[in-house]
Amino acid sequence: MSQENTLLKGTITKGIGGFYYVEASACIFECKAKGLFRKNGEVPMVGDSVLFEIGKRDGENRIKEILPRINDFIRPPVANVEVCLITAAVKDPEPILPFIDKQTVMALHNETEVAIVFNKCDIASPEEIERLERIYDDTGFPLFFISAETGRGVDAVRSFIHGRRAMVMGASGVGKSSLVNALGSFEMETGEISRKLKRGKHTTRHVELLSDLKGLMIFDTPGFQSFELPEIKAEELKDYFPEFREYEEECRFTTCVHIAEPDCGVKDAASSGKISEERYNSYKELFGELKSRPVIYRSKA
Repeated sequence: MSQENTLLKGTITKGIGGFYYVEASACIFECKAKGLFRKNGEVPMVGDSVLFEIGKRDGENRIKEILPRINDFIRPPVANVEVCLITAAVKDPEPILPFIDKQTVMALHNETEVAIVFNKCDIASPEEIERLERIYDDTGFPLFFISAETGRGVDAVRSFIHGRRAMVMGASGVGKSSLVNALGSFEMETGEISRKLKRGKHTTRHVELLSDLKGLMIFDTPGFQSFELPEIKAEELKDYFPEFREYEEECRFTTCVHIAEPDCGVKDAASSGKISEERYNSYKELFGELKSRPVIYRSKA
């Protein structure tokens, strides 16, 4: 039976140069998106479930419909993510907390489970590891301290994401591709750290959904050195710091945003060590960044 004009269901695993690679029935089909998507302002994303049509000739396969998403991210542009592995290095490069926290805010904003993976434990001291563990211990985010180089802790990450679509994201040079390689039977290109700038080279150049026979489904994403917060109001940022909730009942004002108000339970908790002062300082920096935006954004429905 000919597949011509028959709609098939598949998943976009990669998009390059206007072509989308759709996996269906253990095969990969190179497709283009119909013009209607551009007209309606829709853009197919890696991770999308789609209906597509097999053309009469090579190069004529067409995506006809994007099926409903559970979520979508603007940067990196992916859809239907179930868990975000926010990846950082314990050192080389040094972790920048506001950068990590921006990513956790973005993931929570997209109603995605968050875990933080600190790589390169093989070159870090116990004190450096303990500091990061203390900072994030009260967030409720699962924490993994691993070495993709030696394999330390990788099995725990693999068990955590098994059967779910996991997005590996983070700054360049933290070992994302090395982590992806260690998790499954993948062979992603890895890079070195610039000795002068202590920054990583961009080795992953596009988003790709990888899968293997062990039940792993991983979005491998490019690294980046800058990252924008989602379109939320500054006053909503506190809702994305889960460790604040326990102490907000002690704030004098119900509208407290934990910056300049008197009798603030969150500020008191930070100053007394009940929550991480480093995380609180990161919150203040991100709050200021949101306040300085020229446009007030609408909250995500």
